[in-house]
Amino acid sequence: MVSLYIMNLKALKYSFLLFLTVLISGCGFYSFTGASIQGKSFLIHNLENTSSNILPSLSATLTSKIRNRILTQTGLTPVQNQGDYELSGIITQYNVSVSGLGDANTAQASQNRLTIAIQVDFKSRLNEKSNFKQTFSKFADFPANEQLSNVENKLIEKIGNELADEIFNKAFVNW
Repeated sequence: MVSLYIMNLKALKYSFLLFLTVLISGCGFYSFTGASIQGKSFLIHNLENTSSNILPSLSATLTSKIRNRILTQTGLTPVQNQGDYELSGIITQYNVSVSGLGDANTAQASQNRLTIAIQVDFKSRLNEKSNFKQTFSKFADFPANEQLSNVENKLIEKIGNELADEIFNKAFVNW
């Protein structure tokens, strides 16, 4: 009786493992980020900078951030043309504005805000329902007594990481 019970447990265990293996392999690539990737390749075009900013490295920096996020979070391979997934976009905004006032009597700024917006066009050759065209915008504040040129690289790094996360999530996790 005990041996029959042990045999049934072993059979149940192997059946479960087989079921789990079939389930995982049938879903395409799965990443621990929650992304389910069916394709094998992606193409990212360099972002075009149509904003008022003339910082030459802005386009390359933001494109690289998005590319690296996809590479590190998926098993996709970058290609030069016709990927399973394709991303292109334009930098539409690079703007510094006042985000906080210090003294209401003097109306002097205490905080400034750098805002960067990217309009992204994402296409999936495997599932057209995943295609989207959307603008993503992020900002970072800095003290008004700081010159933008002194904090600009750090702010672009922070904003670029946040934009890359948001674009990745929309494209592959669908958050």
